[in-house]
Amino acid sequence: MRLRHLVMFAAAALLSPLLSGTAAGQSPTLITLDQAIDLALAHNHSLKASRNQILQSQDLEITANLRPNPTLGADTQFVPFFSPQDFSGENLNNVQQFDVGLSYLFERGKKRQHRLQAARDQTAVTRAQVADAERTLAFNVGQQFVSVLLAESTLQFAMQDLKGFQQTVDISEAQFKAGFIGEGDYLKIKLQLLQFQTDASSARLAKVQALVALRQFLGYDAVPADYDVIGDLAYQPLKAHMEDLQARALRERPDFRAAELGITAAQSQIGLAKANSKVDVNGTYDFTHVSGENTASLFANFELPIFNRNQGEIARTKHALTQAQEQEQSASDTVLSDVANAYEAVKSNDEVVQLYTSGYLKQAQDSRDISEYAYKRGAASLLDFLDAERSYRSTQLAYRQALASYMTAIEQLKEALGTRSLP
Repeated sequence: MRLRHLVMFAAAALLSPLLSGTAAGQSPTLITLDQAIDLALAHNHSLKASRNQILQSQDLEITANLRPNPTLGADTQFVPFFSPQDFSGENLNNVQQFDVGLSYLFERGKKRQHRLQAARDQTAVTRAQVADAERTLAFNVGQQFVSVLLAESTLQFAMQDLKGFQQTVDISEAQFKAGFIGEGDYLKIKLQLLQFQTDASSARLAKVQALVALRQFLGYDAVPADYDVIGDLAYQPLKAHMEDLQARALRERPDFRAAELGITAAQSQIGLAKANSKVDVNGTYDFTHVSGENTASLFANFELPIFNRNQGEIARTKHALTQAQEQEQSASDTVLSDVANAYEAVKSNDEVVQLYTSGYLKQAQDSRDISEYAYKRGAASLLDFLDAERSYRSTQLAYRQALASYMTAIEQLKEALGTRSLP
């Protein structure tokens, strides 16, 4: 037996450095909120799909700037298919006719330039729309990041509370064995431990689920499965005024910028529709060989704009401009409303946080400590102690939820402004 213990001790000594090195090598990847947003902007597949629309729009610019292709035509006439004996050099030179021609469509009204400008304006709109998708993604990441911080804070509190109450259970067990409390009170305290254990398990699950949801925004290939976040639930007061924030949002919001660019794009469509009403000329140059003579011919043909002068498209694009102008006004109203709602949400949550920090947190802590002290010395009932414990826990959890709600409101305000920096 003694030899066996020596062998086991030696094996443990040899494996200890390896195990410690493995544990050190398995430390999770930690990311901050700014890093999480950068990862999402770089790896989120939905955003990548949206960015591909910019490339497609740029490809349409190439198409819009293309000139018409020339047309090559050729024909031969009076070929003696049914008189093979007439196939001769003299017959080919003096009887048969050969024509080779090249035609080209001359676009009038600067159609190509108008097509290119309309395509470029649409690309600008697409860029603004993709920037708006980035704004929405940044908010989703920020909101989910706060959820992870809340889950982490709740888990730490649950583990700390479980550890503290476990000490209370141990003391109560000793008191029960010494005869200072009855079995009924001891069993009630021990049963209350189940609630603390359940809360800890639920908090652990909530954090895992929050990290999974955040990883979905970041992209599964952006972070390893065992990653974690760095940060705390923190309160930072907002000092800006709503009017200043609204003015800034009208300068920063990409969706409002897209609506403004939509007006420019609609004006380009009007110019293109008017250019398309201009009549194009199709010119043709023909080389002809007939009866031993070589001749050249020039032809030109064009439509007579008697009925179709593109009236319908011109009228439609004018109505589309009116629509774009109304959409720009609607986007402006949306921006102002979003900022107002987000600002009021921040102020409301700020008031709630201030209520907790102004004294309720300390009062709940003091009430729990006094009840626990009195109960352990027989000066308070078990029900008073458990009630104070429940009030303390609910107050602490509510305070953490208030902090998370405040931070989420700040993220919502950043989304409403269209920028990550607040004044």
